[in-house]
Amino acid sequence: MTIDYQQLALQIKTWGQELGFQAVGISDIDLSQHETQLQRWLDAGYHGDMDWMARHGMMRARPQELLPGTVRVISVRMNYLPPQAGFAQTLKQPTTAYISRYSLGRDYHKLIRNRLKQLGQRIEAVVGEFGCRPFVDSAPVLERPLAEKAGLGWTGKHSLILNDQSGSWFFLGELLIDLPLPVDTPVINQCGKCVACMTSCPTGAIIEAGVVDARRCISYLTIEFDGIIPEQYRAAIGNRIYGCDDCQLVCPFNRHGEITSETDYHCRETLFQQDLLTLYAWNEATFLRNTEGSAIRRIGHTQWLRNITIALGNAPYQADIIEALSARQGEHPLVDVHIEWALEQQHQKRQQMVIDVLPNATKRLVRIIEKGLPRDA
Repeated sequence: MTIDYQQLALQIKTWGQELGFQAVGISDIDLSQHETQLQRWLDAGYHGDMDWMARHGMMRARPQELLPGTVRVISVRMNYLPPQAGFAQTLKQPTTAYISRYSLGRDYHKLIRNRLKQLGQRIEAVVGEFGCRPFVDSAPVLERPLAEKAGLGWTGKHSLILNDQSGSWFFLGELLIDLPLPVDTPVINQCGKCVACMTSCPTGAIIEAGVVDARRCISYLTIEFDGIIPEQYRAAIGNRIYGCDDCQLVCPFNRHGEITSETDYHCRETLFQQDLLTLYAWNEATFLRNTEGSAIRRIGHTQWLRNITIALGNAPYQADIIEALSARQGEHPLVDVHIEWALEQQHQKRQQMVIDVLPNATKRLVRIIEKGLPRDA
């Protein structure tokens, strides 16, 4: 059977849109130009405790090692920005939990993977059996460079793929295939001199254009990292208990981001704009029930409590917060370390509140006593 690959490529893009992907692109598999940069990033330790990033070596830049015979990669993107995302409204309320908008709905991994499988089945119905394997953050492959080569967008200075019409509020997925389809043309990088994402990062994690030190990134610290969060980053975390969207929020291309058509990505009421103390009161069974089918579930209840503990320490003083923190002491050593810090923050804020309402002369006396100086100093 003779296959018209040009026509098949057009048909694949049509099928992709019918399956709910907002864009579909095709690239070759040559990522050799990214190998040096990848190795440099790993050698610098910017991957933190994500050992799986280094475990597979340069396989990440060699799709053919994942699926022998691969000659093309079909890259897809699916919008996830929910309606009424409430970004600023949530961040401005220090006692309200901020959760990265990609994770407020259903876990995207299974949804996109199933759609990619369906796309593969449609191709198979035309060409017969062929080599095909879908990936959604599930294999060591450099998905962003592949998406860039496929023309889905360019790599922004925050390292995410940007599209001039849709910003960066979308997921990526890949279908590795052994069909020599015509490839698409990359788009021009339009970031220019803008460095908004770099300067707005709360922890300075974007150390240079396109390079993120995960060890400083709030998304890494609250999701991928399961240890004691370094004290120098705790205040900057604010009320962010799962992920961080700051570098995307300030991006000019995200001002008119497309709202997702997938209702599965809409915000769950049990997670969206919830009070920190409400979420902190969840036991493990409640946590598992309320995060069923969500990407949040994989961090586990202990890490969930650790993250909220830091947010409570950053919140304005409340007697209820001190009571809630104290009640959790002794449940888990990891959480206890952060509770001790959070209680200290709350006690300091309570002390400052007392000082703020005192007359000026009394404030001066309190400060003198605190410094341990003579009263007539």
